[in-house]
Amino acid sequence: MAQIPNLDNSPLNLASLREQSQKDLLNILKNVRGKKCLVIDPKLAGSLSLLIQTSLLKESGAELRYLSEEPVQTESSKVVYLVPSQPNLMKFISSNIQNDLSKGLNKEYSVYFVPRSTVACEKILEEASVRNLITLGDYPLYTLPLDEDVLSFELDLAFKECHVDGDLSPLWHIAKAIHKLELSFGVIPSVRAKGKSSTKVAGILNRMQVEESVIPSDVGISEINTLILIDREVDMVTPMCFQLTYEGLLDEILQINNSSVEVDASVMGSQQDGKKDVKKVKVPLSSSDKLFKEIRDLNFEVVVQVLRQKATSIQQDYAEVKSTTQISELKDFVKKLNSLPEIARHVNLAQHLQTFTSKPSFHARLDIEQTMLELQNFEICLEYIEEMIHKQEPIVTVLRLLVLFSITNSGLPKKHFDSLRRELLHSYGFEHMSTLYNLEKSGLLRRQESKSNWPIVSKALQLIADETDTPNPNDISYIFSGYAPLSIRLVQHAIRSGWRSIEDILKLLPGPHLDLKRAGSASSSFDAVQGAQSTLDRVADGRRAVALVVFIGGVTYAEVAALRFLSSQEGMGYDFIVGTTKMVNGNSILETLIPNSR
Repeated sequence: MAQIPNLDNSPLNLASLREQSQKDLLNILKNVRGKKCLVIDPKLAGSLSLLIQTSLLKESGAELRYLSEEPVQTESSKVVYLVPSQPNLMKFISSNIQNDLSKGLNKEYSVYFVPRSTVACEKILEEASVRNLITLGDYPLYTLPLDEDVLSFELDLAFKECHVDGDLSPLWHIAKAIHKLELSFGVIPSVRAKGKSSTKVAGILNRMQVEESVIPSDVGISEINTLILIDREVDMVTPMCFQLTYEGLLDEILQINNSSVEVDASVMGSQQDGKKDVKKVKVPLSSSDKLFKEIRDLNFEVVVQVLRQKATSIQQDYAEVKSTTQISELKDFVKKLNSLPEIARHVNLAQHLQTFTSKPSFHARLDIEQTMLELQNFEICLEYIEEMIHKQEPIVTVLRLLVLFSITNSGLPKKHFDSLRRELLHSYGFEHMSTLYNLEKSGLLRRQESKSNWPIVSKALQLIADETDTPNPNDISYIFSGYAPLSIRLVQHAIRSGWRSIEDILKLLPGPHLDLKRAGSASSSFDAVQGAQSTLDRVADGRRAVALVVFIGGVTYAEVAALRFLSSQEGMGYDFIVGTTKMVNGNSILETLIPNSR
């Protein structure tokens, strides 16, 4: 069971958002009187586990079931479906209802869409001749707090939908989510956006403000100073690099889902009476775990040292306390012992990660990534990728390096582009023609037709560090042991001096950009601010300002770590709240482009 994150230390009152979402869900169940069966999409159930305790749902008289192709087994005469607006799920619901009808069962059905219904979904229910039997409603869950500084819009396929399918509905969803935040925390006065999707979201957000006649005085002074919108396509380099923070590595190797990882019980030290262990355990990962909060954003090399020091400290204290007669000293030691379960948990996880990070192949991959980032020897890079193809390494691993090479080099030379495509199809099967099509359509893989802008961008924004003090970092480049995430450099400039200071560099990156101040009335549109400076973003009473940084297409744990690092720096004066369509890494983005991989 996922642990509901503690939001007490959030820069904003995110707990109130969560409480409202809980109340909305419980009201849906209360409106269906008596005992009922609540049927939830399994994926949505994972999200809801971060929002509300299962016991609260059961207290509302609901027995829980998961939606699948199989008929729902329940004796309840009232069935409430809680599902995302996805056509395939409508087919499951229609099938379930038709199965009941064939058995002569007379039940009351309700379908609540998360966050809202769509015409396409309603049409499927009509075509299946079950629409007239269903009461339809919406459960407006647009944002889900993953942690005290991270909000997810739970749009798994946003990157593919926007860049391959041409479906811009996620942009409306994102704008609506931000608009709902503004209704709680005030209209955000300053907006900076980079990328096609970002500028569109800014426009939709403004129309929502106008149409609903929301003006700043309606909701008081804004608690969020600045909104920074960044398209994932603006920086596809960062997610293609292997993350090296503790939390980033956990995601890369074990896949974090709903703020937890699932591992074999043996990894966590559980004994299975000599049997081969097949049992899985869930390990919650959020700032509710004080030790995890302390180490999550550190480079993994440093995490190992910190855990060793903590374990050694307790060992030394134990040796000293054996001979003490002072109750106060015993009391202090017992307090330290309370942290032992957390230390043991992360020692076990770190030890498991080390079985991967200690392999020569791991370091070889990092070396190749660094070579690509520095544009040093593309022949060596391409040979490395070809060798991976011949060894039939997982296709997503191969594509990740291929995409990184393509972006930093502004494409692949024509002869390599054709030969690598051919080798990929021969090695992994011709069904991956659609994978290659998706990669090309999204701009992640292409023929080289012009000189790369990467060296200019990299140098101007100081993305590659000559030296990195990983244990005592003074720059975000510690995140990747020498590479500063491009996306976070853009945020850094947006906050410190506005984007006008790097306008020439922004033009070299995908999509348009905006550096604007929201007008003070609902009838006005955005007004461009000439030379918008960070002084516009300061809070008059000296409080730390809050910036909402929204990533359209997903954000990595490494980028979140970099923003937290920035916030902790002397003189920054900003707290960051991250909004994202989904927590991602290079694998999870590319898997959405590989048919039948999810």
